[in-house]
Amino acid sequence: MYYKISGVTGRLAGSTPAGAYYPQGLKPTLPSPPAPMIFASPTKVVSEAGAVAEYLGANKVPELQKIFQKADGVPIHLKRGVMDRLLYRTTMSLTIGGTLYCLVALYIAAQPKKSQ
Repeated sequence: MYYKISGVTGRLAGSTPAGAYYPQGLKPTLPSPPAPMIFASPTKVVSEAGAVAEYLGANKVPELQKIFQKADGVPIHLKRGVMDRLLYRTTMSLTIGGTLYCLVALYIAAQPKKSQ
């Protein structure tokens, strides 16, 4: 015997096999056809664009690989110089300052209220 929850009473009731597998009247349907695609401007087919890709700048990957793969003992997040050090130190100081601020706030919140 098959069971499903009755939509009227909210209790478990006997059901047909099809009713148990598709509760609350949900039936499988055919997918709707996709809507036609609308473009504001004409598009190019890949074959029309040609095989040459146009880039806005030069390829910097080989230069960056040389910088980052150099074995000079400097951590990877500090390899690019002054800006990396400045960003790292700013991040660390904000982290330490935020931790101290949280500890002070917890200390103040843990103190009992002064009755006057």
